[in-house]
Amino acid sequence: MNTYPVEHCGETLWLLADKAIYWPARRTLLVADVHIGKAASYRALHQPVPRGTTAATLARLETLLNSYDCEQLIILGDFLHARAALSPGTLASLHAWRSRHRAVKMVLVRGNHDRHAGDPPAELRIEVRDEPLLLAPFALQHDPKPHPSHPVLAGHVHPVYVLRGRARQRLRLPCFLIDAQVSLLPAFGEFTGGWRVEPGSGTRVFLAGGDQVWALAE
Repeated sequence: MNTYPVEHCGETLWLLADKAIYWPARRTLLVADVHIGKAASYRALHQPVPRGTTAATLARLETLLNSYDCEQLIILGDFLHARAALSPGTLASLHAWRSRHRAVKMVLVRGNHDRHAGDPPAELRIEVRDEPLLLAPFALQHDPKPHPSHPVLAGHVHPVYVLRGRARQRLRLPCFLIDAQVSLLPAFGEFTGGWRVEPGSGTRVFLAGGDQVWALAE
């Protein structure tokens, strides 16, 4: 099942296997931690990292925008990885991708990497906002810190959960954490890694692997 509907704070959110949330009432796609150009930034430092990660990330994002009725895309921080990410090739890919989705409003809630990388080029027509972006009933943020009046949807952590088998097998999977105060999206980007989380009591965990989302048994 590549879509897992959950009820949260009076809203229905669709958790997507491709590490995003679709909010049907708002016709909005939410992603976090895209990190465009991260691999290129590492290669600029002479680090041997894979090529094609930006193209793969944009292709996945394009598939989601084409698959769901999206009026807007909201990025919960870290759209660009660093200033070095804006190579001519990356910029060309971004402009081509944006041109295919002219009707979609795009909003970036600045994250820590965005503050260092700078805002996306104006030609991409991505509205940039400081956190929190209040879109009732939620506060949309990059930093996963509680908001005084709104439940939070955030990124930044790149959450993964470790499944353990009886023969000492370990499987790390991206996950969504749904909590009354602060909920987390997994990192969307191809080359982002993950941070192991240990959810507290009352936090629902949903794993994303392959083309499926499933709830972790309590």
